[in-house]
Parts: sequence; C-alpha cells; structure tokens
Amino acid sequence: MTIITVNTPTGRLGRERRRVLAQTLTDAVLVPEVGRFAPAARVGFQVHFVEREPDMMAIGGRLLADVGADADVMVIDVTVMDGDWRQEVRTAVIERVLAAVADACDLPRPSPTWWVTFRVVDEGSWGSNGGVLSILPLLDSGVFTEEKAGAIRAALDA
Repeated sequence: MTIITVNTPTGRLGRERRRVLAQTLTDAVLVPEVGRFAPAARVGFQVHFVEREPDMMAIGGRLLADVGADADVMVIDVTVMDGDWRQEVRTAVIERVLAAVADACDLPRPSPTWWVTFRVVDEGSWGSNGGVLSILPLLDSGVFTEEKAGAIRAALDA
C-alpha cells in the first residue's frame, strides 16, 4: 500500500495535470517498490492532491501570498509499507517522483522549492478493511519480482 500526497498552492495543478500525475506518480513508486512495471499493483496506490490558498503556505518565512507567483512551492509526501527501502531505492523513488512532476508541468527540471518526503510505515502499523495489513502475504501474489520479494523478506528479518 502506498499513499502519495501532493501539496500545492490552489490552482497550481489543473485537472489534466492531476490526471497525468495520478498515473505517473503511481508508477514512479510502483516500479522501484515491486521491481518491475506491474499494472495489477496500481490498486494498492492512492494519490491525493491537496491545495492550499497562498496565505496558508509559506517559504523563507513569508506567506506565498506575499512572495508572489514566482514561488513554485510543492511538497510531495510518499508513504509506503515497510519493505526493501535501501537508500538507492529511496533515491530512485524521489528522483522518479520529481521527474514525473516536472514532466507533467512541462518543465525541463524540478524546481528547487519542490520537496519530497519519504516515509516508511513499520510492519504491522498499517490498517484497512477492518484489520492490520502486512506486506508479507503480498509477496506471494506474483506482483513482486522474485528478487524484490527476497529483498523485502531480508529487510523485514533484519
């Protein structure tokens, strides 16, 4: 299970950009998480778009309403279940997320004021459907590559 929350000033991302990002952000995390492109795994991903008025966000100690249109502030929070999240995997996710946003916004590169946070929820600390979820039963679903499933098992055993 993965939740990607995109926080932006109101109106920064129109519906078409959000439509594109719903898919590209999902895939930006999905591929490193399961070890390959697996469309069947998309059901375990949610993307939330949160808009805030310019007087409800600040950068450098100043409200965006006072900074002006030049301040392109965005915070993307990626929350994932415990698994194989070695630094190189986290780095790949963060870089893929930033590239997906830049592409959706028709920019050559991500803005330095777009920040990504990456959070791992400990095994046994995620709930849905009336109970606690675990990544372990998902490892035998066929979605994860064998290599990735083995790495997740090893990470959880560590």
